Amino acid sequence: MSAHTSIVAQLIDLMRLERMPAGTHLAAQKLADRLRVSRSPINAALQGLHDAGIVVREANRGYFLARDGSSLDADDKLIEQLAGEPDVVTRTYFSVAEDLLSGALPMECTEVQLRTRYGLTTAQTQALLARIANEGWVSRRPGYGWEFSSMLTTADSLLQSYRLRMALEPAALLEPGYRLAPAVIERCRQAEWHLLEGGMETDTADQLHNRGVSFHESLVEASGNPFFIDTIKRVNRVRRLLSYRSMRDRVRYRQHCEQHLEVLALLEQGLNEQASNALRAHLVSTLKNLGDIRNLLTSRTTTHGSE
Repeated sequence: MSAHTSIVAQLIDLMRLERMPAGTHLAAQKLADRLRVSRSPINAALQGLHDAGIVVREANRGYFLARDGSSLDADDKLIEQLAGEPDVVTRTYFSVAEDLLSGALPMECTEVQLRTRYGLTTAQTQALLARIANEGWVSRRPGYGWEFSSMLTTADSLLQSYRLRMALEPAALLEPGYRLAPAVIERCRQAEWHLLEGGMETDTADQLHNRGVSFHESLVEASGNPFFIDTIKRVNRVRRLLSYRSMRDRVRYRQHCEQHLEVLALLEQGLNEQASNALRAHLVSTLKNLGDIRNLLTSRTTTHGSE
């Protein structure tokens, strides 16, 4: 279980928030697509949930939920046990992010250097680099080694990503034929209530980031415009690194949740223009808050000199 606890926690979150009924088929590929991971960690996590009695496995059919997802709400001890501590790769991922942002890690390095610095195996190092490369803040150098993106190590990078989102996301809500399905509205609303009821203090940085990304991408996907959707997904992948550091200050999350709920209520009523204005106001407010906590996003240049 320890090698897959992050995925396990996300699967439990999904079951709880969507209140999946007992007997729901848990198709590995669909779950992998939802969580943006490969099928391998999904299958391993499902096996762990099977061992815990939360899912059942049927020959030649796959995994099925053994009990209602809503019943997991009351079983906090079991959920805590299953979620466990982040695995080695996840822990190292955050160490790399912090070291990169603070300037302790050089912008160019080799797999051997990373493996030695963080005490990883070859497989763990490759998994770490695969995750970071997928999120867009490291790339393989021609010939040898890896290079981190300098675009993602400054406070301005995160603020600029929000200005781009301010231009696109409110416009997506005004696209012809825009429709946010009731089931999606309910899923997003449940996620916000989870945070308001204590999740903003207890969720991991991964979970907080993924909830925010899921909300905003769900809104944009309802536009049906592939250009909006592709752009926002690319922005969300590359802003993850700096987004984690901004999560040190979680006080503002209550306001975020309330603003998200307001946008959902307006969309549910078909008031898309008002919802677009509310979404813009939300992003403007978030941008201001990020400016106020700029000291948490100190660039390498400011702290350690230009490289």
